[in-house]
Amino acid sequence: MQVDLVPVDSLRPHELTIQKKVDQLEKMTHRWRAYVLPLVVDRNTGVILDGHHRHQVALRLGLESLPCVQVDYLEDDSVELDVWPNCGREYISKEEVIQAGLLGDLFEAKTSRHRLSDHLPPISVSLERLLLPS
Repeated sequence: MQVDLVPVDSLRPHELTIQKKVDQLEKMTHRWRAYVLPLVVDRNTGVILDGHHRHQVALRLGLESLPCVQVDYLEDDSVELDVWPNCGREYISKEEVIQAGLLGDLFEAKTSRHRLSDHLPPISVSLERLLLPS
């Protein structure tokens, strides 16, 4: 699974984040001085599928790029979509996820749940590198 550095300003969230989780992740990111897990994004639209909290940390830190696994979301059957228990929805489609990201009409935090057939590779990309353009 290939990990690419992608410009932060090209990434589009499709759901909100939980402030407490962003705060905790920011502390851990400072401790690690690196990103240790890539985001998963749709290659065609830049919509974030997994990694909304990591994206928010990047915005706080003023990072220019982020490590991402890019997938062809609508065509790739290995990217499975479900909803989190107790999110208030029984179903969500990939098309709804893309539309939410493109229009900025965000779902509540922890609405969509994406799974990849392959596990994300462990990485360590320094914050110093991520302060630079991709």
